[in-house]
Amino acid sequence: MTKILSEVPTHIYTDRLLLRIPQRNDGKVMNLAIRESIQELKPWLPFVQTLPLQEETELNLESAHDKFLKNESFRFLIFTKETGEFVGVTSLQSIDWDIPKCEIGYWANSKYVGNGYMTEAVDAITKLGIHTLRFKRIEIRCESENIKSRAIPERLHFTLEGILKNEDLSADGKHVTDTCIYAVTQH
Repeated sequence: MTKILSEVPTHIYTDRLLLRIPQRNDGKVMNLAIRESIQELKPWLPFVQTLPLQEETELNLESAHDKFLKNESFRFLIFTKETGEFVGVTSLQSIDWDIPKCEIGYWANSKYVGNGYMTEAVDAITKLGIHTLRFKRIEIRCESENIKSRAIPERLHFTLEGILKNEDLSADGKHVTDTCIYAVTQH
């Protein structure tokens, strides 16, 4: 069951970042970031096993925009406030309004990794999920060997609830992997 929400912000501002809903023609900047970062993203993300066309990226963002408006998932594109450069993507996804709970997903343009931008962005949408949307549980799931991805929930004091052995396939679908489950919960 999808919950009807009165107001989910389409823009979130942090100290250094602007997170906003996808807009028309964002596919160009996002596709360029995928191209620039494909070697770093490919081991972890199924959607970059082959380089998507700009038109495919645009269609993906249009779908994300529609899902945002329907309260099915909330994807935000991340930009620096100072220069307006595209940093990456983060989202509240796999929403279950009955609990209510969700997962957070994210990826960054590799030239911005190591600056704390993704931690700042994930912190912002975690607060949105807990304080505005009133989620009782927010999870971050990532492959156990993805050390950079695991560092984000650890920095934000999510609890590592467990590592599921042989739980998923690698991004390329060639071998079985272990999945870390991090969570923050509210009572």
